[in-house]
Amino acid sequence: MKEIFRDRTEAGHLLAEELVKYAGSDEVLVLGLPRGGVPVAFEVARRLHVPLDVFVVRKLGVPGHEEYAFGAIAEGDVSFLDEDVVAELRIPQSMVDGIIAREKQELKRRQLTYRGHETSPRIRGRIILLIDDGIATGSTMTAAVRALRSQQPKHLVVAVPTAPPSSCVKLAEEADEVIALIKPEYFVAVGQWYEDFSQTSDDEVRRLLAEAGHQPARVA
Repeated sequence: MKEIFRDRTEAGHLLAEELVKYAGSDEVLVLGLPRGGVPVAFEVARRLHVPLDVFVVRKLGVPGHEEYAFGAIAEGDVSFLDEDVVAELRIPQSMVDGIIAREKQELKRRQLTYRGHETSPRIRGRIILLIDDGIATGSTMTAAVRALRSQQPKHLVVAVPTAPPSSCVKLAEEADEVIALIKPEYFVAVGQWYEDFSQTSDDEVRRLLAEAGHQPARVA
């Protein structure tokens, strides 16, 4: 396995090879976490010949250090708070509430931007391949997994190009299967494992969904 990915497209190609057993199944749905997870998920869905959609999650960033998450929220009104981080950093409840309210607005905006409506894809009884471009603390992915669990998928797989072993262990308690191609012990940020980690735009997410033949989501 490579030590570093050229870009998200290459990472998606390689990740698809690890998921080939799910190719062509009518039960499978690939979900990318916007924005950066969508280019990876697009390549997986294309190579496996299965549908692609997005699942919107928003990280709750520590004030002044927004890249460091103290929790996350996801579609389905699901939230995950790392109470240890909140307590250690002494983040006031009023500040936590304000950040959650702001991120809920952004979550709604992204749902409307990517789908044109707020209806989530049908999850019940399906095999879900949940994909991002990498995992750091795992807060964002944990919120997504818990939100999806509440909708009773048949099987839930978390698949990413890179993640630290500790995050994989934690997520293994939440998902049915966790796949990470590179699991370095020394892990600072997802971007360190990519040569090109340029930001993914809303326009690119919409373009990839359109190219994948995205259709209006069906409800359970």
